[in-house]
Amino acid sequence: MDLNQFMEIFLEESSEHLESLNNSLLELEKTPGDRKLVDEIFRVSHTLKGMAGTMGFNKMAELTHEMENMLDGIRRSNLTVDTAVIDLLFECLDGLQVYVNSIANEGIEGGLDTTALVNRIKKMLNRKEDSEPTEKNCETEKLKLNSHELTVLEKALEQGISGYQIEVKIDPGCMLKAARAFILFNTLEKYGEVIKSEPSVEDIEDEKFKDTIRVVIISKYDSERIAKDVMGISEILDVAIQRIDYETENRENAGEDIKNNDENDYKASAVKKNITGKTVRVDIDRLDNLMNLVSELIIIKTRLEENGSIKENANTNEALEYLERITTNLHDAVMKVRMVPIERVFNRFPRMVRDLSKELGKEINLFMYGEETEVDRTVIDEIGDPLIHLMRNAIDHGIEQAGERVKLQKAKEGKVVLRAYHDGNTVVIEVEDDGKGIDVEGVLRKAVDNGLYTEQQLEKFSSEDIIQLIFEPGFSTAKTISDLSGRGVGLDVVKTKIESLGGLVEVDSKKGIGSKFVIRLPLTLAIIQALLIGLGNENYAIPLNSIKEIVTIKESSVKSVQNKEVVLLRGELLPLVRLDKELGAERETENQQEMTVVVVRKGEKLAGIVVDRLIGQQEIVIKSLGKYLSGIRCIAGATILGDGRVSLILDTNSLF
Repeated sequence: MDLNQFMEIFLEESSEHLESLNNSLLELEKTPGDRKLVDEIFRVSHTLKGMAGTMGFNKMAELTHEMENMLDGIRRSNLTVDTAVIDLLFECLDGLQVYVNSIANEGIEGGLDTTALVNRIKKMLNRKEDSEPTEKNCETEKLKLNSHELTVLEKALEQGISGYQIEVKIDPGCMLKAARAFILFNTLEKYGEVIKSEPSVEDIEDEKFKDTIRVVIISKYDSERIAKDVMGISEILDVAIQRIDYETENRENAGEDIKNNDENDYKASAVKKNITGKTVRVDIDRLDNLMNLVSELIIIKTRLEENGSIKENANTNEALEYLERITTNLHDAVMKVRMVPIERVFNRFPRMVRDLSKELGKEINLFMYGEETEVDRTVIDEIGDPLIHLMRNAIDHGIEQAGERVKLQKAKEGKVVLRAYHDGNTVVIEVEDDGKGIDVEGVLRKAVDNGLYTEQQLEKFSSEDIIQLIFEPGFSTAKTISDLSGRGVGLDVVKTKIESLGGLVEVDSKKGIGSKFVIRLPLTLAIIQALLIGLGNENYAIPLNSIKEIVTIKESSVKSVQNKEVVLLRGELLPLVRLDKELGAERETENQQEMTVVVVRKGEKLAGIVVDRLIGQQEIVIKSLGKYLSGIRCIAGATILGDGRVSLILDTNSLF
């Protein structure tokens, strides 16, 4: 059977199960006595093992099998949940993650050797490396049948059909006993009907049995043929078959339990009604295709709106307005389908904080808020790495050691807060700590030592400008190089990545109190509202969410400060950007008495872009310029206008 068709499902579900195990183990560390949590971890591990075994990934199946042995030891109270046990389970989880990553990238499990890890688990469980299967006598008492089962057996005997009790012994070393049992039942059902099983089918599915399965079957075939076929199943050690002939008096053996069993059977069947799933997995490429189709629809709608002859017809104009409402609703619907909770990114951090706090010898509490905040799938895929750098920065540079915190009259445990929320048409993600804050003087000294700026240049910098230096490539205030910091790689990656997504990073830091990094991102990276402006013969688009206001100023009011053009707007200095000079374009007319200025913002900073004319607000579709034209300053992408022309979208952040 070709299993490649199931690979995508396997990888998705494996990632979900590993994430679930990660969260459950963190909870178990906090509440070691929670039996339900142990059962949940065991169930997820068992599911993961079955999936890996079915796909033929034996290394994964074996490692998960050893995890199950540990969890079973916890369930039987043979093993106490302590730091050593949790650490070992996390190591298993890391090994499984390596296997899944290798399968995703290369289609195979890779060369990770977990023998040492498995041996440590066996040592912890006081098990021998090579345990020999123990012999067990198959001669056992007859199974007791309830009234319903006895009736079925009697009717079969009356029709000349034989009844057999079959006892099957599975190899104790078998990793997938439930799978072997499934094959056993499939084999037996070819010869007749299984009317009784001990242990029950539910217990067999959950692998809650040792090595022996006993069943009662009615069949018209002889026992030798059945036994031969059963022995042909791999990892079956022995089969014992007895012909049975129950008399009517055996009904009394069923006793009062029959009624209870029948009632339980009815309840179980009621619970097991097939519930139709309300969710469906959709490949992200299909959603991207759907978004592209909606984008094309919006472009065509814009072309229709600009057609003068259509606007003159009242009926056509009304239909066009209706089309606009439909396309807007369709766009919103597609956007909601693409939106996923940011919880998918946040879930990786509790484990990371746990590991880092142990590695650095710090006590840290992580608080997460707004995990349900939804963002576009493309943002989710890109935001993970920047957040990892910010979290590491907060834990390594921000939070002090416990002894130092006590001296400063702070709580012994450091506090890191990860928060997400919507603010208008942007998503805000905050990483906050109650550590020592950013040492402005230390940053100044490091900037001079690194040769980034001279002392004379830095004298003109405000505190906010100095703090922004930490985003410079190669900048680090760490005194020693470690696995976590000191190489000057981290915050510059954060800034570059966030700005490439059309967002920005703000820093608010107070020495001795803590720091807060604020990331602002657009809700979507596909379709946005924009203001179309004209410059010479070209039209450009400015994203509406970056525009504060539009003003008209007199040319005579422009002043020069440090060779930069500024204008006084309501008592505040507004730097001016001559877009024609930045883009190397031509203006329609020079030396006008009045100028149209679009005021744009980047965080708290403002700048005025001088343009020739305003065209109007429009819903535009962002198209990538491709790899060849990527990285061009001032340009964030392009869009297709209603008349078919291409208009470049301005990256206003790069103009500051």
